[in-house]
Order: sequence, then structure tokens, then C-alpha cells
Amino acid sequence: MRSLIRRKPSKVDPAPSRWAWRMQRLMLTPGFRMALRAGVPFCITLMAGTIYLSDEERRNAITQAVADARASIEERPEFMVKLMAVDGASGQLAADIRAVMPFEFPQSSFDLDLPELRRQITALNGVKTASVRIRPGGVLQVDVIPRIPVAIWRNADGLALVDEGGAYVAAVGARAEYPQLPLLAGEGAARHVPEALRLIRASAALGNRVRGVVRMGNRRWDVVLDRDQRIMLPEKGALQALERVIALERAQEVLTRDVARVDMRLSKRPTVRMTQDATQAWWQIKKESGQ
Repeated sequence: MRSLIRRKPSKVDPAPSRWAWRMQRLMLTPGFRMALRAGVPFCITLMAGTIYLSDEERRNAITQAVADARASIEERPEFMVKLMAVDGASGQLAADIRAVMPFEFPQSSFDLDLPELRRQITALNGVKTASVRIRPGGVLQVDVIPRIPVAIWRNADGLALVDEGGAYVAAVGARAEYPQLPLLAGEGAARHVPEALRLIRASAALGNRVRGVVRMGNRRWDVVLDRDQRIMLPEKGALQALERVIALERAQEVLTRDVARVDMRLSKRPTVRMTQDATQAWWQIKKESGQ
């Protein structure tokens, strides 16, 4: 018999289940929320893109569209270089600069590697520094500071022009092509051009008798005069030794006599060597005077 007493309904437990509690804790994790917000859309997009680009025709169509868009921009008239101007160089050097440019005009400015062009130009022997830029109006402007030859260097390979730093400028066919430039010779002479020029300027007091300077043993200089005369200078204090010889020439005209060598290598004991004819004549006179 059913009881007449009414029972109270049992209360539902408000606490979440274990899995629901774990999911709530997981949703409170910043990394998990970031993965849901960014990672899931990224994976979906990547998957869709991979599926779309898996077809070769679609990839080719996209590549061609990008190339056409780029060409339409790069080949616009305002981006085209139509000619080149070279300032600071003339003659053969200007021709050499134009020869190193491996392209024909007109040319898109996007296809020009200006640092590489500058490197190619400065690699030329006659160029000291260079700058390359694109001027308004589609002009490739090349500004050059050339190497100025100050002397002719005679070496094992022939004659060459060198600048004040001893850098090679150009080959020379004959000494007569540059009669106004002094002549240097000897191994290592190009590495000591400033010192050689000082000696040549000092020897200008000897007039047109100076033929050049020779580097001896890559250590010191000889000043070469006409009549096969030489002034042998020391390794150190060469300019001062040359000035002493010039003063001696002004006082006693030593170099106008039959002298082959003036040896100044020992500053405390200068030596004068006579020519062979003068030596033989001296011995003949001494022999006769002895008789």
C-alpha cells in the first residue's frame, strides 16, 4: 500500500562534472584560447590554400598574374632609363666605362643593380672613385674621379703610368708619349712614388740633365743624369743627401767633371768615382810624373 506521506524531491548537485570542470579550466588557459582564435583559422586557411594550389594550372595562372602586374609597373615610362651620361672621364677611359655596361637602353630602373655597376666601374685601372645614380628624366648618371698620372714607371712588363699613390693607370707604348712626366724605374718604385717625386723636384736645380730615378734593391734611390752619371743616395735621408750634392755642384761643379758616380750612401764619407777614361788619364799623368 502506497504511503500517504509525501516525500521531498532530492536536490540536484550544482557542481559540474569532471569533464566539464576540465574543459572550463582549459578555456581559462591563454595558450589554448590563442590556439582557438588563431591556430584553427590558420590551419583551415592553410588547408584550403593547399588544396587550391595543388592544381598546376592554378599555380601557373597566379604566377603569370603576378609577373604581368610587376611588368606593368616596372615598364612604365617614368621608371625607364633611356640613356647614360659619364662626367669626369673622357677619351679611352669614358669608352672603357661604357664598355663595362652589359645592357642596352632603354632599360627598367628596377633591373639596374647600381652598387654592382659602381663596383665594375671602380675596378677599371683609370678610375679612382665613381658614383652611379638615376637622374630624373631617365638618365643613368655616372660621375667619375679619374686617376691622374704623375710619373712613368719602367718595370719588367714595360712602361706604365702611375698616380701619386703608385696605382696603375694605363700602359705606355713609348717614353716620348709623356715627355712631361718623370721616369721611375726599379723594383718597388711604384710603392714609393711620393718620395721619388720629392727627389725629382729637388733635382730640378740640375736642369735638363736629370733622366729619372731608379729604385735600387727595393731599399734606396739612384738619381740618373745624362752622360751616364749617377747620384747614389742612402736608404734614409735621401733628400738631404741629394741637396748636399746639389750644393757641391753649385760650389765646385763636381758633376760637370769626368765623374761617373757620386756615392752618398755613407753620409760621413761621400765618394766620387771618376769615369774610366778619366781614371786612365789620371794614371797616365801619375806615371809620367813619376818618371
